[in-house]
Amino acid sequence: MYIPTFDDVLAAHDRIKPHIHLTPVLTSRMMNELTGAELFFKCENLQKAGAFKARGASNAVFSLTDAQAAKGVATHSSGNHGTCLSYAAGRRGIPCTVVMPRTAPQAKKDAVKGYGGRVVECEPSTTSREAVFAEVVKETGAEFVHPYNDHRVIAGQATCSKELIEQVSGLDAVVAPIGGGGMVSGTCLTLSKLAPQVKIYAAEPEQADDAYRSFKAGHIIADDAPNTIADGLKVPLKELTWHFVRNHVTDILTASEDEIIEAMKLTWKRMKIVMEPSCAVPLATIIKNKHVFAGKRVGVIITGGNVDLDKLPWQ
Repeated sequence: MYIPTFDDVLAAHDRIKPHIHLTPVLTSRMMNELTGAELFFKCENLQKAGAFKARGASNAVFSLTDAQAAKGVATHSSGNHGTCLSYAAGRRGIPCTVVMPRTAPQAKKDAVKGYGGRVVECEPSTTSREAVFAEVVKETGAEFVHPYNDHRVIAGQATCSKELIEQVSGLDAVVAPIGGGGMVSGTCLTLSKLAPQVKIYAAEPEQADDAYRSFKAGHIIADDAPNTIADGLKVPLKELTWHFVRNHVTDILTASEDEIIEAMKLTWKRMKIVMEPSCAVPLATIIKNKHVFAGKRVGVIITGGNVDLDKLPWQ
């Protein structure tokens, strides 16, 4: 298992800069008053393809040799990684196949196709996802770009917190959502080098809390098919992301479905930021745990904004 280093992050940032946005950091006096903290929202919902995963996907795709790229890329994804891999593959002019749960938001399936990717559907479980994917790779010979358990992807995701640290000085903590752990791992990779004093908190739905339980138990606990409105956070940790989580994360905090929806509505209403349910989990946990963050300068990573507008969670 190759563990990426900060040199990999620097190389990734140089590699992907032509293909990503330097996303803004927004603040809100109302959010600060509500939480008792000073919050800085890193808006990856405004990233290319609508999610932070454009970073890792672009780094993986543009790291390939010409011979590897010729066979295309493939992955399994609940949505954003597949969309972003299709985006990156399109930029390089190579084919991309994405295995997606049949229950994934139609908006995300359409987005994959919109960037030229091919969607192959599976049942909404890790077991089905991996079985169908194995058939796709056998058929195409494509390069597998894992959504998070891939050193190229983690190095790419790490560029987000690198930008955040350059944009905002004096942070005390950073909070990011956790599913498989790609963004959190990237955050750990960057902050352990650039700002080791900054505490890293992962935020997770109560109904998909396998990372929380893994963190407390000291070993990976994987759920096969958790049920939460935060569809991007249903996947389990893997050995590479677990390395970063167990060595660098301060704590994992959880929020209920209602708390996630309220945080999402609040951000839409007060900050005019379109975010997915998965991306509302950090704010939900900050509101729920005000005593942890009171008086602190806190970076909050809004990981994506690809919402199915016909199926909003409060409708």
